Amino acid sequence: MAATHTQPDPAPAGGLRWLPLLAAIAIMLGITVWPHALSGPSGDADHWAAMALFWAMSAGFVAGVGFRPHFILWRAGFSGPACLIGIALALLRLWTLH
Repeated sequence: MAATHTQPDPAPAGGLRWLPLLAAIAIMLGITVWPHALSGPSGDADHWAAMALFWAMSAGFVAGVGFRPHFILWRAGFSGPACLIGIALALLRLWTLH
C-alpha cells in the first residue's frame, strides 16, 4: 500500500468578525467616494497614508471574513489589531500633514 501524504489542517476559521469587516468596507467606500482624503496640503497623493490605510483595509477584509493565515507574520499583519493600527497610522500621518 502506498503511503499517503496529507496536508496539515488549515488554521481554524473564526467566522465573521464584524468590526474589522465593517472597517474595511468603510475604508473601501470612503476612498472610492473621497479619494482626496489621502492627499497632502499641496494636493499630491500621500503615499504613506495610503499605504497604511490600504493595509488596514486588507487586514480588515482578511480578519473580517475569518481567514487565519498559517505563517505567524502574515497572521499578525492581517489581524483585527493590525487593521486598527493601520487606521491609526493613516490618521496620524494625515493629522501631522495638515
